[in-house]
Amino acid sequence: MSIDVTSSREPPKGASALAFRSGSANERAAPSRQREKSPTRGRKPKHLTIGRVGLYAFVAVAAAFFLLPAVVMVLTSLKTMPEIRNGSIFALPESFDLTAWVKAWSSACTGLNCEGIRVGFWNSVVITVPSTIASIAAGATLGYALSFWRVKGADILFAILLLGAFLPYQIFLYPMVRAFSMVGLYNTLACIVIVHVIFGLPIMTLIFRNFYAGLPVELFNAARVDGGGFFRIFWNVMLPMSTPILIVAAILQITNIWNDFILGLVFAGRENLPMTVQLNNVVNSTYGEREYNLNMAATILTAAVPLLVYFVSGRWFVRGIAAGAVKG
Repeated sequence: MSIDVTSSREPPKGASALAFRSGSANERAAPSRQREKSPTRGRKPKHLTIGRVGLYAFVAVAAAFFLLPAVVMVLTSLKTMPEIRNGSIFALPESFDLTAWVKAWSSACTGLNCEGIRVGFWNSVVITVPSTIASIAAGATLGYALSFWRVKGADILFAILLLGAFLPYQIFLYPMVRAFSMVGLYNTLACIVIVHVIFGLPIMTLIFRNFYAGLPVELFNAARVDGGGFFRIFWNVMLPMSTPILIVAAILQITNIWNDFILGLVFAGRENLPMTVQLNNVVNSTYGEREYNLNMAATILTAAVPLLVYFVSGRWFVRGIAAGAVKG
């Protein structure tokens, strides 16, 4: 009697064959899925080496180098003036006194006005919000156009924009003052917003162009086949995929615009001076004794918004930078 061994190895027919192939594929894919789920981490060191100790020491020194001024500022802002004069800058305050913070916000003198830096805070908000939105919108649109709509002279235009990003903007101040004066916009809110949009456009275009250059061109081609136009493809296809780079652009612009001093001083006008200019006026407006606790409190209040923005969305910053740096 002979036994047909090959019949047991043949896959079944019809639907059973489909199930057989599916089961076999799942069995083959199971080890690969397990390998994907298992984290690929390096071997944990069993003991400290000289190199690792040196690395820890370098990181600790670098962290102390950057954190020490901030610690001194916070401690000084919480002390009274007698404590500052008679004690060490590293000594803890005898009592946490918030008088300097309240005075810096509401009644510190910025020149002849003693209304604190709260006026500059709201001026900075009014300047930063429209400037950030407009510069990101312009940079994203231009970066999308340079990535997918290859018009004649696009590379030359992109090179000119990059050149503007590396030139010091101080050389443009006087020509721009003359130009805005001729059209009647100098020393207005619209003037400072337009200036921030102009100076933010090169770097915004660069990061958005690099991000969109890393996206599959098949998405754009499919949208074109479906009849999508310039703005419809940008709004419905490209923009929903741009969340990481949008957060990066927002962090960069909010930080740059909020921390700006010279552009706000030159173009904003007396009624729209940003917080950095008000801080300079607080520090340099001294009647009698210089109040170091007041100056430190005003400095921390001025830097609070960019720090808060970075701490809230800092993890998106690194992710977006990496996504926009894949292709150039």
